[in-house]
Amino acid sequence: MKGKFDRKQGKKAPGISTASLPDIVFMLLFFFMVATVMRDSEALVKTNIPTASELTKLEKKEWVATINIGPPVGAYEALKGTAPILQLNDKFGTVEDVVVFVENERLQREPRIRPYISWALKIDKDVKMGIVTDVKQELRRANALKITYLAARGQGDFK
Repeated sequence: MKGKFDRKQGKKAPGISTASLPDIVFMLLFFFMVATVMRDSEALVKTNIPTASELTKLEKKEWVATINIGPPVGAYEALKGTAPILQLNDKFGTVEDVVVFVENERLQREPRIRPYISWALKIDKDVKMGIVTDVKQELRRANALKITYLAARGQGDFK
């Protein structure tokens, strides 16, 4: 006696239709194009950051504002020279512009996160400490006291 739900011999499963596959691919492509965040500023200064052995990952990147310090990149080298210069967001700045930069960054952020903004200094490893100290003094004047230094993971350049 054959069961009611037994397989029938010789019958194959139907093939999977691929007619909607291009639609799915284009929907995924469109989703990633919309959801991807593009870099908000291009590098105007060279920042070959030093390596360190002990690093801590920043938890919330939206709470971080970056100040780059280094020599200008190739296209701007003829215009600005080879001395270290500041990059504040997407434009060059001076040490005197740091206080205004801090205030503008605070105003652009949501009020609830303004007290938690961390100021990340991305400094080329060949930059002298004089300009870094000047920037830190200006950050202190602007009451931006939470400062972090960006570094790459490695054995460290310590002697």
